[in-house]
Amino acid sequence: MQISKSQLSELQNARHYHPHDILGMHPVKSGLVVRALLQDARTCEVVDTATDERFPMQRLTEEGFFEGVIKNRKEVFPYRLRVERYNGEIRQFYDPYRFLPTVNDEDLYLFNKGDDHRVYRKLGSHQREIDGVGGVSFAVWAPSARRVSVVGDFNHWDGRYHPMRALGSSGVWEIFIPGLSEGMKYKYEILDQEGYLHLKTDPYGTFFEAPPHNASIICHVDDYGWNDADYLRKRAETDWKHTAISAYEVHFGSWKRRMEDGGRPFTYREMARELVPYVVELGYTHVEFMPLAEHPFTGSWGYQVTGYFAPTQRYGEPADFQYLVDQLHQAGIGVIIDWVPAHFPTDSFALAKFDGSALYEHADPRQGYHHDWGTFIPNYGRHEVRAFLIASALAWMDRYHIDGFRVDAVASMLYLDYSREEGEWIPNQYGGNENIEALEFLRTTNQLVHQYYPGTLMIAEESTSFPGISKPVEEGGVGFDFKWNMGWMNDTLQYFQKDPIYRKFHQNNLTFGMIYQYSENFVQCFSHDEVVHGKSSMLMKMAAGSISEKARDLRSLYALMWGWPGKKTLFMGSEFGQSAEWSYDYSLDWHLLQYKDHSGIRDLVRDLNHLYRNEPALAYGDTKVDGFEWVSANDADSSVIAFLRKGRSPRELFLVVGHYTPISRSGYAIGVPMAGYWKEVINTDAECYGGGGGGNFGGLHTDAIAWDNHMNSLKLTLPGNSTLIFKYEGPVSG
Repeated sequence: MQISKSQLSELQNARHYHPHDILGMHPVKSGLVVRALLQDARTCEVVDTATDERFPMQRLTEEGFFEGVIKNRKEVFPYRLRVERYNGEIRQFYDPYRFLPTVNDEDLYLFNKGDDHRVYRKLGSHQREIDGVGGVSFAVWAPSARRVSVVGDFNHWDGRYHPMRALGSSGVWEIFIPGLSEGMKYKYEILDQEGYLHLKTDPYGTFFEAPPHNASIICHVDDYGWNDADYLRKRAETDWKHTAISAYEVHFGSWKRRMEDGGRPFTYREMARELVPYVVELGYTHVEFMPLAEHPFTGSWGYQVTGYFAPTQRYGEPADFQYLVDQLHQAGIGVIIDWVPAHFPTDSFALAKFDGSALYEHADPRQGYHHDWGTFIPNYGRHEVRAFLIASALAWMDRYHIDGFRVDAVASMLYLDYSREEGEWIPNQYGGNENIEALEFLRTTNQLVHQYYPGTLMIAEESTSFPGISKPVEEGGVGFDFKWNMGWMNDTLQYFQKDPIYRKFHQNNLTFGMIYQYSENFVQCFSHDEVVHGKSSMLMKMAAGSISEKARDLRSLYALMWGWPGKKTLFMGSEFGQSAEWSYDYSLDWHLLQYKDHSGIRDLVRDLNHLYRNEPALAYGDTKVDGFEWVSANDADSSVIAFLRKGRSPRELFLVVGHYTPISRSGYAIGVPMAGYWKEVINTDAECYGGGGGGNFGGLHTDAIAWDNHMNSLKLTLPGNSTLIFKYEGPVSG
């Protein structure tokens, strides 16, 4: 097998698509031929690893192309290359071009069909040992490329020296490079069909450089010693639809900062020391992190992802993030993260135009470009793109033991005309506006996540009335477990922003949500989106008045939220009434906790969480229509509502009474279904929360007076702007 001038030219000019056919050791008529293209090598010899016998090679070009013929040897054998550099250094190393592919045909077939759910274990960079030789395998999908090379610290970022081989018609390029180790930086240098070079980070990379740099870093993420088996076992056995979920939403970089160290964000390990005891004390069941996948622009809050398989390096290495999750799990706290499969940024070093073609995105901007965010939309109909995104979801649960995803911007995925004018979108095959391919992707992802990781949660941020978001796929739904209740959030905020004198005209803002409450499995949420861009903090949204008056309103709103059916999510800082809007560049205003108005809000949230977690009746009715019953919804003049939360047993009863005018009302009658003692378990006007101390002395006995279609009633004192929660204790006093 003699190399032609054109083949040699293609190799030296980095144009050859299958260098393994030429480089390495190959049988020829006269014996064996060995070829290598080497940097900074004056001489080169082949060394038989079994006998240490050396065979000289001849340098044929200035670029470092060597060739040697080993006569009277017919069988290919393991070998190393021994080079002398121009500075006199002698070095021996294993030739990358003597190894077989690390990705097999079956893997490639499944990947091209979109059915390899663990493709992240094959593509990307992986430390491996092959034939007793340690090194790193690289594999990347770039079907339109003319040539792909691995470049990095180890070859001076020169694409001529580690070109990859194309694996058939799969579009995957592969190479195993012996001797590479963890911590080395690399990228893929891709020559496209037009002759342009693209320097790309690894789509499957597990660790990256800090901006403004963006190289991938070889990083092994599969050998962390986990200590959370008990938590994962309990998670798999939990029916979350009937179990309390109260999530504390956190933006990692601005929760708390080390002011003694220049105001920098906490690391993953520092966060474990600070965040874990805080969420345990406050009674949350989960921490919900805003996106932690790698992203170049901090101001995107993580929603413009360039590293779908990598925890951001901003706060530490992957093992440090694993430690944080492990510590949360050992404390009984689940971990939800934001996952962003709806779009990705146009940065030239990442997924955009990856191999010179519209590979991960649609070529037509009417399908592939988000005008609102200036980002690309994934091509969900392309099998390999679907496999990439599904693998991302599964990898976070596999490698980092994540307990669920809040899937961002689902509405933008469901509709082809999302935020588009007439003529700016292409209808589906049936002429409609539903994105059929995105729907199929979401259904498949939800099914696979639940199949592989029982007890994990899939939560949709979806703001439309698209049917069946939280209905199982087997029943015709999209397969999420829960959906954020944006309608309830907007209605209640509008109500509490009104001056109390006008609230009687807006009673429907409090009651309308029950019309659709059980159409989905809802999460009641006040998220980061409600406290930025001039919308004011939760505290400052409350009707005009002093900080103390606003705090009183906010306490009553939170108690209403926890009393209302649905799981709970509250953004950081809102739990203590942060005054300023959230800013991703600064710490929360923790100093406010020295004031009772703020510490009282936090203490109330703590007590609400513990009540919610300790009383199964409250979580039981989150998703079951028989867990809720209106008692009084029509007293708009008094701005009063009252409803029951009911558990499995007829005696598992809670009464929630909201009164949202500033005056106190005495002897206010509320009908109840059971005679006996009703204990006041939450009173937002209690002095311990910073309130005025009005209330019902810890509870009341019923009167045998029919009211509100019930045979018994309570004569309550309703403090101004308050929410009260009573628990039925039975026929005798507690």
